[in-house]
Amino acid sequence: MFDRVAGITVRWPKAVLLAAAVLVAVMGVVGAGAFGKLVGGGFDDPDAQSTAAHQVINDKFGGQTNLILLVSGGDKQVTDPEVEQGGRQLVAELRKETELSNVISFWNTDSDALKARDGRSAMVLAHVKGDEATRDTNSKDVIDTYVGERDGLTVRAGGGTAVSAELSDQVLKDLLLAEIIAVPLTLLLLLIVFGGVVAALLPLAIGTVAVAGTFAELSLLGSATDVSIFAINLTTALGLGLGIDYALLMISRFREQLAQGAPVEDAVRTTVHTAGRTVVFSAATVAVALTALLVFPQYFLRSFAYAGVGVVVIAAVSTLFVMPALLMLLGHRINKGRLPWPKSGHHREKRPFWGRLAGTVMRRPVLTGVPVLAVLLLAASPLMGVSFGTPDERVLPQDGESRQVSAILRSDFTGDDDGAIQVVVTGAMDYENVDSYAGKLAGLGGVARVEAVTGTYTREGSVAPGPANEALGRPDAQRLSVFPAAEPGSQEAQDLVGTLRSVPAPSGTEEVLVGGEDAELVDAKESIASRLPLAAGIVAVTTFILLFLFTGSIVQPIRALALNIISLAAAIGAMTWIFQEGNFSDVLGFTAQPMDTSMTVLLFCIAFGLSMDYEVFVTSRVKELHDAGESTEDAVVHGLGHTGRIVSAAAVLLAVGFFAFGTAKVSFMQMFGLGSGLAILIDAIAVRGVLLPAAMRLLGRAAWYAPGPLRTFHDRFGISESGPAHPTHIQRETPLTESV
Repeated sequence: MFDRVAGITVRWPKAVLLAAAVLVAVMGVVGAGAFGKLVGGGFDDPDAQSTAAHQVINDKFGGQTNLILLVSGGDKQVTDPEVEQGGRQLVAELRKETELSNVISFWNTDSDALKARDGRSAMVLAHVKGDEATRDTNSKDVIDTYVGERDGLTVRAGGGTAVSAELSDQVLKDLLLAEIIAVPLTLLLLLIVFGGVVAALLPLAIGTVAVAGTFAELSLLGSATDVSIFAINLTTALGLGLGIDYALLMISRFREQLAQGAPVEDAVRTTVHTAGRTVVFSAATVAVALTALLVFPQYFLRSFAYAGVGVVVIAAVSTLFVMPALLMLLGHRINKGRLPWPKSGHHREKRPFWGRLAGTVMRRPVLTGVPVLAVLLLAASPLMGVSFGTPDERVLPQDGESRQVSAILRSDFTGDDDGAIQVVVTGAMDYENVDSYAGKLAGLGGVARVEAVTGTYTREGSVAPGPANEALGRPDAQRLSVFPAAEPGSQEAQDLVGTLRSVPAPSGTEEVLVGGEDAELVDAKESIASRLPLAAGIVAVTTFILLFLFTGSIVQPIRALALNIISLAAAIGAMTWIFQEGNFSDVLGFTAQPMDTSMTVLLFCIAFGLSMDYEVFVTSRVKELHDAGESTEDAVVHGLGHTGRIVSAAAVLLAVGFFAFGTAKVSFMQMFGLGSGLAILIDAIAVRGVLLPAAMRLLGRAAWYAPGPLRTFHDRFGISESGPAHPTHIQRETPLTESV
């Protein structure tokens, strides 16, 4: 395969680039539609009980409240004639909107639960129709039409759909700001790393192809299935980062060949055979880690698999074809635009920094490795108290409109139906049984009150039904809204979900389904937890196989998995310390809350894949040197000397793209960006620079152990940067630039 790729790019470089340009143009046109097709949400399990409850409420009760309009008349009471007239007019207009159903308010129910405690504001509850995609659009239309000053009233929007709509808009703003910061900074770093303008621009070409191609993929997928809008963030950060990673490896090897006197054509062929091979199998390690996200039912996580695998494959393919074609045309002009600071080749260091560091570590593996390991374990220690949740309005900035409204609803009202646990009973049920069942639920610990078609129930007794209660009963189903005494989203509220599900169904009914936000949180956590072993198994087994093919050892994959888990635990532990415990919240501008379940899983898979990417970069070169006759110590020292610059430079450049999301206003995007960037740097510096050589020194000859049959298998099918499992000649690598 690599012979054919090299042959095509060497013989017809202009044709390859022309074809690539046409494809990028087409992908750009197709990908431009992605933004309108991607949707918010996607955190719920479609097969969960809470999802079934939500569907029954939509089918039989006209939908659950997901939009709340907070209406205020200033200093006037909501019972003031002018305010009441304006409120009733607003409700009448809302009921004409085809996108809405179940529109109720204080003015047509006289329910005190829908009036603020001070009497100066009231709620209008509504259900916005549609699926995830159309619901966001519908809610934005309603909010744009009715929110603001009207007839002496102030109307503000809150509730689930308002939060989701604002969240989608904020993500796009955050993405634009992150790219404005990351792209110029990345270009500056590329100039420093390569020491020349021409070479620095080439990785951006690969990144552009990867991003454009993935946007086109997401646009097509978005037409066929639900794809999360948050996949855009991963596409841009990973596309640019991997484009840089892979281009860095290719350009470094090409320059090395030119410096050794090879003709341009031979240099390109060698680059494809060596660095190109490593790019392909490094991409496989990242893709495998991201493929594991497909085992989760939440389309939020699955979307990152679509985007991640797509961007990795496109980045690798474009690197394999576009980069050699560019190198063939540029030839020695790759070094054009030299910047003034590179040193003369006569002043190159004889032993690179990473080689010297590896040598120091291997002389004293315990003395150098234990302190680094201790620091990483200390960073991981906050995981002992980690708790998980799902996003709510608190992920938005404090000045977010829907967040402010939601806070007012929770503090000033008792009838915020958006935070109630919904118990849906299907089947015929007379009022006497409803009364008995509602009273039983109201008597449970942790229940503040229960609203049913027959009235409102508390531990102390019941109140006769009002106009709003009529919407809770149907001939073939009943809906009971259970209001927890604890804060929605708290552990107590989640425990109440389990308690409600344990109550026996009323006699003669078909089934009881418990839904609502707290039930969705419980189901999402259980769904992810139940599939984590399978996802982890897929990642571990496939990673083990790939690393065995690279090293011919069964010890090396185990060593790599162990070190990667330690570094990832440190990064996620640090994020727990920051985002759950609230450290640096004033600086970053977020509200401390439990770790986002889906984002934490995503962070683990992304960071794990990138860590294995660097693992392949390093261990493939170490293995080649060892097979060429060097001792384990010399192979590690020289291997890190060869690849240390590439890995460290690539890690810094990739981390910049992720760190840029630290400027986001959405807190879980901040956590993902900062966590991914930190994990990459920990792996590239602490693991590759210290723990890997320390582990190799302590393992000694055992590092290369494999049973006889497996060793025979590797001798025949093993993979290395130079092609055969046992190369006969290894060239020393020229530094990326004469200044690094």
